[in-house]
Parts: sequence; C-alpha cells; structure tokens
Amino acid sequence: MERFDISSAQAALDFRAYLQIASIPPEYDAVRKAYIVADGHRALVPPDLTSDFEALANLSEGRSSAIVPPPKRWAEPSIIVRLHEAMKSAKAINVSYTSMTTGADESQWLAPVRFTLDGENVHLRAYSFKHQSYRDYLPVRIDEGSSFETREVVDLLPEDEDWNTRAVIWLRPKAGLSIEQAVVVRKEYGFTEETLKVTTRKALEFYLLRRWRIGEANSRLEVQKTDYEIWSDGKHAERDG
Repeated sequence: MERFDISSAQAALDFRAYLQIASIPPEYDAVRKAYIVADGHRALVPPDLTSDFEALANLSEGRSSAIVPPPKRWAEPSIIVRLHEAMKSAKAINVSYTSMTTGADESQWLAPVRFTLDGENVHLRAYSFKHQSYRDYLPVRIDEGSSFETREVVDLLPEDEDWNTRAVIWLRPKAGLSIEQAVVVRKEYGFTEETLKVTTRKALEFYLLRRWRIGEANSRLEVQKTDYEIWSDGKHAERDG
C-alpha cells in the first residue's frame, strides 16, 4: 500500500489476482499472519536486479543517496520536430553537424529513417548523401542554426543492410580468468550455458559491445563468435561472422 500508494481494498484485489496467476504462490503462515515465499518461487516476469534494487532504494535510503545519477541527455525539441517531420514525409533535410571525429560540417543532406536508443543516447539513423551510406547522428550535435531546408528524395534509397541484418553474438568469460572467476561471471551475466547468446541488429552491434564494455582491458567478457543473418521479410540466411 505504501509502495504504490493504493488503498487496502485495491491491495487485496491485486494480491488475490496475483495468487491466482503465480506458478508457485506464497504460503500463508498463521503464526506470523503473513504470506511467506514458497520454495521454488518464480517472479511473474524475469528477475532484474537493477529494477529490484531501485524499488528497495526508494523504500529505504532513496534514489539520490544510493544510486549513481545517469548523465542527462538533451536535444532541442524544435530540432527533433523537424527531423521527425522530414522522416514522416520521406524527405531529405539539410543540417549542420559537429562530429567528434571530423569536426564541424557546415551543411549536409540527410534522409532520416528512424530514431534508435543505445540504452543511454537517442540517435537519428539517416542516409547521408555526402557519405553515400547510412549513419547514426546525435540530435544534440545538430546546429540550431542549420537551414533545415527539405527536398524530395527523387531516387529510392538503398537498402540499409546493417539494419536489416541480425547480429547473433556469442559471449564467454574472458580468457585468463580462473575457473572460480568464470563461474561467478556466468552468474553475474545470467548465463544458462557455457556461452551467452545475445541478439541485436548489426547496426546496433557497436553500441551493445560498448555498453557491455566488451574489448576493454578490464572487461570480464569476450566475443567467442558472431553470426549474421538477413533480417527482413521473415527470411533469415546465415553468414559467417
């Protein structure tokens, strides 16, 4: 009742519904006058230690004292609107963009196709007429002084092969770990077998590896192999990674 700020009547209804759908419902202890978790208990949804901790932190110390605050991600709303409008109308848009590798670009034409999330940042995936390829752009790096001129896309855009390719990544504990260390790493990352299978689009593979810190000196995981499959029209053809 305190956690969700609901009445006792509503709590009773919710708990009764839970008892009906739980695979192994909790057992009532008449002495303690409380329901106690039964052996073999399984949550209704896959367990997530992070979200479970957030709930506990909110009940005890509070988020500000127990959780490291994430960086704030921001973008000018008017820019997002312009990009989205160009996307909906299938038009190209002219923007000025500052890259962390090549610096400022005063003007280039992009054909926005979708927004993506890497777990922390929102990216604009767009076809770059300058580079003749699909690339990811951070909206915050688009200059507010851009012309934002739009034009019709006359020719059909090429297929976004990286987006339409599934990356099946097989992970294992990093070489050099002791047997005991490898055991706890498998527990930490939720392995159910010797290796862990993670699937994403090839276009998002870089972000997955970076978020999981694969390849860093202190990483506890490494890639055993990567298989690629065509991910379009429900047809999948395997290729060697």
